[in-house]
Amino acid sequence: MTWPLTLRLVTIVGASAGFFLLLSVVPLYAEESGGGSGAAGLSTSALMLATVCGELAAPRLTARFGYRLVLATGLVLLGAPSLLLTVSPMAQSMGWIVAVCLVRGAGFALTVVGGGALTAVLIPPERRGEGLALVGVVSGAQSVVALPLGVWLARHAGFTTVFVLAAVLPLATVPAVAGLPRREAAARKPLGMVDGFRTPALALPAAVFGTTALGAGIIATFLPLAVPPDRAALVSAALFLQAATAIGARWVAGRYGDRHGPAGLVVPGLLLCAGGMLATAPTGSAAAVLVGMALFGTGFGIAQNATQTLMYARVPPSGYGVASALWNFAYDAGMGLGAVLFGLLSAGTGYAVAFAATGALMTAALVPAWYDHRLSHRPTPTPGVGSSGPGDI
Repeated sequence: MTWPLTLRLVTIVGASAGFFLLLSVVPLYAEESGGGSGAAGLSTSALMLATVCGELAAPRLTARFGYRLVLATGLVLLGAPSLLLTVSPMAQSMGWIVAVCLVRGAGFALTVVGGGALTAVLIPPERRGEGLALVGVVSGAQSVVALPLGVWLARHAGFTTVFVLAAVLPLATVPAVAGLPRREAAARKPLGMVDGFRTPALALPAAVFGTTALGAGIIATFLPLAVPPDRAALVSAALFLQAATAIGARWVAGRYGDRHGPAGLVVPGLLLCAGGMLATAPTGSAAAVLVGMALFGTGFGIAQNATQTLMYARVPPSGYGVASALWNFAYDAGMGLGAVLFGLLSAGTGYAVAFAATGALMTAALVPAWYDHRLSHRPTPTPGVGSSGPGDI
């Protein structure tokens, strides 16, 4: 724990709390503003679409302007637009809601990519798994508290209270950015996003993790709608359990990965996620929902740490920005795609069938997981040796 890493954790708290407070609240707000369940999926998809697009551009911005400016700009864009949702009646317009989600998504992209690359620099390589687990615990703690708290506050204190709180938290951490290190000169030309997509060592674990993120987007968006309205306490408990088990599993996976390697954890994480979605299908059963969320949370935490650690380990420091962007791209693209596809599927089949079908379809990611497992047992070329193409990483 160094002072720069401590300041980085402060910015993670602000960004994560601001993000998770509204992740389930905005879909509820969109639905109650007259948009229906389709509007709920649209709001999450808009947020994730802007995040994904921002993540594709963030490595270039970080290379040009440095970590601090990109991170500070992201915190402002993530927090300030939430205040616009308090303006009535304009705030109840679906176009207005989508616009706010787009700006916030772009801001979140800048915080996770610019900040994520900086985090990798601040953690010793031999402790990377546990270091990333620590960062995940700090970030995940916000989801444990903020995700269910946002839903609870919206029901008991009103949407305006949640919107103001989600704006204040990221903005309050902007001053901490001044204490973070400036951009360091790269020893070699930074990798581009095209290189990342073309490189199996990065693309395969990203594809597996993106599949698990499909479930995360579905749970955050549709679990509050799938559970009967008279069981609001069950939704809060299930979201809390899912986030808490993900934090614990991420920490254990990090410690295990530093000692035994993270490659062997990818498939177990994927299978637990798929099993959790299948178990959640009977949404009228409290036991099924809680067991399903515990399984999914455990698998998701394992998949988060294992895939992220693998991707950072397979690039030189000049590639941290791309590894961060690609991992977060998989995270947010998966969440957004899961929300929109599940919304279309559940409209025709109902929530129970849609949850079961999602769990079964997630097992298709065993194919890239198998190829990545084979890749991890091949000799890894030393970065910077040989040709300058993507295969060197």
